[in-house]
Amino acid sequence: MMRIKALTVRILKQLLNDKRTIALIVVAPIVVLSLVYYVLCGNSAEYTVGVINAPETFIEEIENIEDDNTVKIKYIAKKDVEDKIKKGETIAAVDMDNDFENVKIYIDGTDNTEAKKVISLIKGAIMSASVDNSKQNIENMKDDISELKDSVKNLSKLNPNMNLNIDDIDLDDMEFTETNFDTDYIYGDEDQSMFDNYAAPLVGIIVFFFVYLLSGINFLTERTSGTLEKLLSTPIKRSEIIIGYVLGFSILALVQTILITLFVVYGLGVTQVGNIGYVLLVNLLTSITALILGMLLSTLANGEFQFVQFVPIIILPQVFLCGLFKLNGIWAVIGKFIPLHYTTDALREVMLRGNGIFFIARDLFALVGFSVLFMILNIRLLKKQRDI
Repeated sequence: MMRIKALTVRILKQLLNDKRTIALIVVAPIVVLSLVYYVLCGNSAEYTVGVINAPETFIEEIENIEDDNTVKIKYIAKKDVEDKIKKGETIAAVDMDNDFENVKIYIDGTDNTEAKKVISLIKGAIMSASVDNSKQNIENMKDDISELKDSVKNLSKLNPNMNLNIDDIDLDDMEFTETNFDTDYIYGDEDQSMFDNYAAPLVGIIVFFFVYLLSGINFLTERTSGTLEKLLSTPIKRSEIIIGYVLGFSILALVQTILITLFVVYGLGVTQVGNIGYVLLVNLLTSITALILGMLLSTLANGEFQFVQFVPIIILPQVFLCGLFKLNGIWAVIGKFIPLHYTTDALREVMLRGNGIFFIARDLFALVGFSVLFMILNIRLLKKQRDI
């Protein structure tokens, strides 16, 4: 019993002296749960809807919709609809006649769930505006009929032989034309599955996570086994050490990336309308970024347990902020400072929208930039180790 007590006390003292463990126990859960709450619950959606032609009553209804969602109106020409949606300037566009009889909705169906929500908001605003418009028309007709009845009465007084009777007119029995909706999906389709909505970003997230673990744990083993220390004692440059490790680990990362990408696209049959070569390129750059980040964080850890502690602090926030979920305001801004944001954006552009290198160039340069930044930080940390 005394031996068990002594062992328990020793472990507790060891954990209490480990600041990273204390941070993981106390700070990390609060940070992660707060992030999840604000992203999923406290993040109201904002949508921009293009208007080609629509009555003012519709504009008023959709801009003042009583919902957690905010809709902004942007007037566009019909010829620019596809271009605006492809550039992400609008998620949808509407074109309708003034009596709401025929309505054409153009929609970005990249995320089917978001698309259906926006279509529902548009249709709800149209129906409300149509009802208001009908009520106003009825009131106008009542005024006209009232004036007509007065005129008939005056005519009847002048000529009693006239047989004019309009008292049987009943506006309550009038039938109104139903609205005909026509929806055109610029991207995706109405029957797109839930998995297709998230498959593109999930491919990048999975590649990033597993390559991060692969490189981090292996590089940590190199440190703890003394191999890295021996290399640092030789004339070899720090940059050469990092580049050598990156190239070595990249072979395994490349194989893993190809397997994951091909399995998701051809094995699971997810939506893939773009060039598979671009998908592989994006995932390869993602894996290199994750690889160098894993090496960087493993340098800060004293063991595998400490290295794994970085997952809820470094990896999980990236999952929620990368664009897997719709973000607005400050969260959207913060998301642009993480590598996975650019992976998610590029994979959606290629896999779901079928766009080419021009549309993902910014994302590719961003991933290269993160890799270079992490590489420089790695070299600086190795310099400190060598000096020690």
